[in-house]
Amino acid sequence: MEKPLGYSAPSDSPALSVRPTPPGETATWKDFIALTKPGIIRSNVIATFAGFWLASQWNLQYGKLIWTILGTVLVMASSCVLNNYFDRDFDMKMERTKQRALPTGKLSPTVVLWYGIILGILGLTALFSFSGLLAGLFGIVGMFVYVVVYTLWLKRTSTWSTSVGAISGAMPPVIGYVAVTGKIDLGAWLLFALLFLWQPPHFWALGIRRVEEYRAAGYPLLPVVKGILRTKLQMIPYLVLLLPIPILLYVYGYTGIWFMIIGEVLSIVWLYMALKGIRSQDNDAWAKRVFIFSVNYLTISLIVMILDTVRI
Repeated sequence: MEKPLGYSAPSDSPALSVRPTPPGETATWKDFIALTKPGIIRSNVIATFAGFWLASQWNLQYGKLIWTILGTVLVMASSCVLNNYFDRDFDMKMERTKQRALPTGKLSPTVVLWYGIILGILGLTALFSFSGLLAGLFGIVGMFVYVVVYTLWLKRTSTWSTSVGAISGAMPPVIGYVAVTGKIDLGAWLLFALLFLWQPPHFWALGIRRVEEYRAAGYPLLPVVKGILRTKLQMIPYLVLLLPIPILLYVYGYTGIWFMIIGEVLSIVWLYMALKGIRSQDNDAWAKRVFIFSVNYLTISLIVMILDTVRI
């Protein structure tokens, strides 16, 4: 496995990697919410809804929709909490994470661990009980990849962490889709491809902006190990592979022509920005623009997909 330039493994045991709670500071409900990474959950709620809506073709089962979103949210929240639990040694070393409840000692590792486990049990129970076997199984896949494969293994050892970890991030729309269809068909695969291909370029833009933080924390992220130019170049194949997704969703009758046009324009613009960035000297400014565009890309794509889903 590759090690980043200047990489050194954390010397403290994870079980001991928390600071004493500052006098007068105690955990609040906001700390428990923050552990679930609400920003990630919000974006994936839209993705879950989009998958459910696309499969329903405007003929919604509202009860199942609510349970599917709730179950997916709980599973995602559990994965993020467990990620916080296992990453607390790294979080102490990064400016943007060292004030979290675990690194500061406001919450104990034992409390956070049980919090994550309980959320996961509740989420999977909801999915298996109300959304179907496939939805529950994909929930398990998402949790396993994010917590075990990504957090405990690749994030600490390999530049492949971002690409492989994207599997878990692509699960929400698939869970929503199979909750309706009860099967894995082309629609499920196209939704998976859209979210899977979107994630590495999105996250690498953030990684370029915070490369020195990741280096100091000991993360073998691609821009740390291989450099910024290599990271820019590695974004290109993912963005090229995004190009046919809107076309295929239209051709096979899942969405209308507006989604194809808007999705294709957004994909071409993103690819153009990435290609232009290869020669950019101001990496921070370029990465910031690409990161913001990637967030808007996904939000706009999912909203247009919902509005332009073909009716039965």
